[in-house]
Amino acid sequence: MSSIVEQSERARDVFRLVVEAYLDSGHPVGSRTIARTSTLNLSPASIRNVMQDLEEAGLLAAPHTSAGRIPTEHGLRLFVDGIMQAAEPTAQERAAIEGLIDRSGPIEEAISNATAALSGLSACAGIVLVPKEEPVLRQLAFVPLSLRQALAVLVGADGSVENRVIDLPAGLSVSALNEASNFISARLSGLTLREAQARLSDEIRAGQAALDKAAQQLVQQGLAVWSEDGARRPVLIVRGQANLIDPEAAADLERVRQLLGELEGKEEIARLLDRARAGAGMKIFIGSESELFALSGSSVIAAPYRGSDGKVVGVVGVIGPTRLNYARVVPMVDFTAKTLSRLMG
Repeated sequence: MSSIVEQSERARDVFRLVVEAYLDSGHPVGSRTIARTSTLNLSPASIRNVMQDLEEAGLLAAPHTSAGRIPTEHGLRLFVDGIMQAAEPTAQERAAIEGLIDRSGPIEEAISNATAALSGLSACAGIVLVPKEEPVLRQLAFVPLSLRQALAVLVGADGSVENRVIDLPAGLSVSALNEASNFISARLSGLTLREAQARLSDEIRAGQAALDKAAQQLVQQGLAVWSEDGARRPVLIVRGQANLIDPEAAADLERVRQLLGELEGKEEIARLLDRARAGAGMKIFIGSESELFALSGSSVIAAPYRGSDGKVVGVVGVIGPTRLNYARVVPMVDFTAKTLSRLMG
């Protein structure tokens, strides 16, 4: 925490009031505004002196020649981590979130509705990351296309079918293709791709895999294709982008354009949200703390939600300008994540 705010209760109070006024209005905040609207019983001159100290400490900045100040990203981080007084969601907000995350419909619909609820209540874009589940193997067959290529056909336990063209090891016979297919059906059916890869590796190490080296290579190659694909394809839902174009943002259309462009890069957003999924709780990225949203000066608030086994299965949150009502939106995201966790528990 900045030493000036740590050492002085007056500085802490002035800083909190400036940040709250800025987050509420979106405009630079002057000493007269604080003197008029607060109960600090300080003159505008005294408040101005404190604001100058806060600016020198890197917590406030003067965006132009006006007497007003706005919080820096460093100041916002200090506010969010140590000063903000979070406001729990109201009964109406909780009811709205729980009403949209309905237990009676498909889970995918409930997850999508979670983003709609957050988007509507926070006036931001709602986001949710749903990792693509690894298919459970029923069958993996290889159909020869030429001497060097085959079509790998994966049939999942849910009936889904996916095809990939793969390169064959040199000199592989048709009988080796059949041997590989039969081994998978007999030994790996009913396992996820990760489990199937682990069992195959164990059996090869123990010398128990009844396959020659070419067939072993083929099975490993076929399983690896889907494991890599699955890791690259998290399902990301973004709702409410139109909320980002508000009257305040209209004055800075280039920033809005930049943010909307960033939202198109779903793989990059998914990687960012993976950082929240890896943690135990809420993650807040303010402006340049996230390389992805540094140019548009946007903030991300995200919280993991859990499945029935207590493990993190996805992330839900919002993206918006750094001028967010953090005290209201942070608890709202947390409540939505917990509601999804209860639904999936």
